[in-house]
Amino acid sequence: MAGFLAEHFGSCSRHALAEETSCGGLCAEKGGAAAGVCAGAQLQPGSMADLATQPSKRKRELDAEEAEAASTEAKEAGVENGTSAPVRLPFSGFRVKKVLRESARDKIIFLHGKVNEASGDGDGEDAIVILEKTPFQVEQVAQLLMGSPELQLQFSNDIYSTYHLFPPRQLSDVKTTVVYPATEKHLEKYLRQDLHLVRETGADYKNVTLPHLESQSLSIQAGFFTEATRTLKWVYNILDKKAEADRIVFENPDPSDGFVLIPDLKWNQQQLDDLYLIAICHRRGIRSLRDLTPEHLPLLRNILREGQEAILQRYGVKGDRLRVYLHYLPSYYHLHVHFTALGFEAPGSAVERAHLLAEVIENLECDPEHYQRRTLTFALRADDPLLQLLQEAQRS
Repeated sequence: MAGFLAEHFGSCSRHALAEETSCGGLCAEKGGAAAGVCAGAQLQPGSMADLATQPSKRKRELDAEEAEAASTEAKEAGVENGTSAPVRLPFSGFRVKKVLRESARDKIIFLHGKVNEASGDGDGEDAIVILEKTPFQVEQVAQLLMGSPELQLQFSNDIYSTYHLFPPRQLSDVKTTVVYPATEKHLEKYLRQDLHLVRETGADYKNVTLPHLESQSLSIQAGFFTEATRTLKWVYNILDKKAEADRIVFENPDPSDGFVLIPDLKWNQQQLDDLYLIAICHRRGIRSLRDLTPEHLPLLRNILREGQEAILQRYGVKGDRLRVYLHYLPSYYHLHVHFTALGFEAPGSAVERAHLLAEVIENLECDPEHYQRRTLTFALRADDPLLQLLQEAQRS
């Protein structure tokens, strides 16, 4: 394992060029505001210069009280999101149990491990650690070759030679994402599995998908702390300013037609090539694309217009260089919109999952029931219970 990690993250490679820099899904969003947005919109301070000092860690499983307590403790200790002060992982020890997934192309590896075993807590607890080689920053690349860099020759032939280059500490960071404590659902999520393409009719949604989602909601209402509860906990913490309030870079506070724009966990915020932002609507109860009607057009137009204006002002990226879309199926059932750099092949931006927001707005303007009637295509993992339910319904 140690040899694999050294090979995976320690060498100089071409993965930072163009779209090849993607981690396959670990990027984040940002936003700003511009003249002409609604009167209630609020632009949070900051600029591109802040990017190098804003990497964040989202501990999604914190209860609201725990989130507030953790924030208070960090502030008292002088540690904020994006600080350069030394910090520790939220557990002790990490014994690798399994490599859930890895990609040499994307320079990323997903590890399942046992932690806190020395504390006497039974067999320890499960944690997932995701290690990703961060993209190069163009303005710092020259530093790699200044002076006498540490090199190991791999081969030389005529005018061609290949080396392993060992960069200095400040240029060799590895983005580390922690999921702790990790549930069985988290382990299944990150485990590589086969995908199956599904075509869901409007009737399939009403008769199969929606009841499946509502069965999870009923478990929540009955008092069971399910994975669905955890999935939205971090969203509500953001909207209620109980967590990550310092990371919100733009907000339209209208409770019905407003949203917050916040860096996604997956973007390291140090370059614009893989720019990735998420707009999370304040209004609750809109689960996905299937719920959208003309009633939601003011909200959708606000997100598209204000989000693009915000990004233009804050990052100088024009709207025609952005991909703005919704996922179906979404990764969590609270309406949110993705803003990514057009040249970045972001995970989930393929045709079977991404729906451009501008086209969603136009579809609703032409047909109020478009998303209640339309057949939608998406991919499901082989172990997803919904796959079996839809396959059985379509066979009968």
